[in-house]
Amino acid sequence: MRHVSLAITGASGSRYALRLAEELLKSCDRLTLLLSRSGALVLKSECGIDWEGDESRTTRLMREYFQVADHRLSHYANDNLLAPIASGSSAPDSMVLCPCSMGSLARISAGISGTLIERSADVMLKERRPLIIVPRESPLHEIHLENLLKLCRVGARIVPAMPAFYHEPRSMEDLVDFVVGKVLDSMGIEHRLFTRWGNEKCEE
Repeated sequence: MRHVSLAITGASGSRYALRLAEELLKSCDRLTLLLSRSGALVLKSECGIDWEGDESRTTRLMREYFQVADHRLSHYANDNLLAPIASGSSAPDSMVLCPCSMGSLARISAGISGTLIERSADVMLKERRPLIIVPRESPLHEIHLENLLKLCRVGARIVPAMPAFYHEPRSMEDLVDFVVGKVLDSMGIEHRLFTRWGNEKCEE
């Protein structure tokens, strides 16, 4: 029973998170989807999706959007520090922050656990479980780079939202799929989202 947690924070790149959630729901048994306040605002601005509200409303809207059964998709409010994933004894198998804002990055790198997303990330680090960070910011200054290096040194995997072009993308979806595929690679999840270097194009 593979359980993955995906946190959407307040950086540009909500499309990456939505596409990643779709793929995780195909390949994993359970997905816990977390959303910061800023993440909800960016999601609404970039994708026209309004998931703001209390925990119950947001959970219902997420399940309706992805059209999944109740047990497959869970959601907890970002201020719910009593949620199961806030404990090492109930930690998911892996966690992804996509997109990861520089504010979230800084707080996690400092060991601050003021929200459920921050606490869950801290749990992954202390339990030595995979934590994948998908930063989305440009340009990066020295503090950003120091925070990324700090998390990398304690075991986090850094997968920047940087699409490639060797697979000859023809649409925005192709570019999004490349980044999502790289995240799945970091989790050891098989996929056919992009053509690997030196391989023939994947069949649809």
